[in-house]
Amino acid sequence: MGRRYFCDYCDRSFQDNLHNRKKHLNGVQHQRSKKAWFDAFRDASEVLAEEQTKKVCRRFIQCGQCDFGPGCRFSHLTVEELEALKGQVEAERRAREMQRRQLPPCNIERWLEERAKKKSVSSKNDSVSQPPTYQLPPGWPPLCELPPSLHPPQNGMNHLAWNGAETEKKKK
Repeated sequence: MGRRYFCDYCDRSFQDNLHNRKKHLNGVQHQRSKKAWFDAFRDASEVLAEEQTKKVCRRFIQCGQCDFGPGCRFSHLTVEELEALKGQVEAERRAREMQRRQLPPCNIERWLEERAKKKSVSSKNDSVSQPPTYQLPPGWPPLCELPPSLHPPQNGMNHLAWNGAETEKKKK
């Protein structure tokens, strides 16, 4: 029987050869099924903006169904569904605003001041070089949960060892 190709969008299988696959992928049914699949993941604000520009489908209002289905150029949403969609978009917008408020503001001036202090301290103590201090970025899991490749170098290790310079010195 040979190999078979299964299309996840259409829930259909057929003999897998170049002609059949091209014919299926360029077919109207596949294009509609693919569009419907990706439309399911669209943002609610995009759907609302699109539906507000459309007129109401008279056939859908009268009969409860439309021959064109999701490909119809008119809106199939009722007034209640449209209001619910508006409420969902508003709730998402409020949630994004709350999330933005909870994040601390980026303060570059404070970081620059701390950096200047560290440089001034290190320039005074040029004879004694201190190993760099490592801090995990905010939001990272604890050090024990990180893979070894993300662990900072240990205190006794020279930070040049990570570049291979330390191993080259030992070989000579």
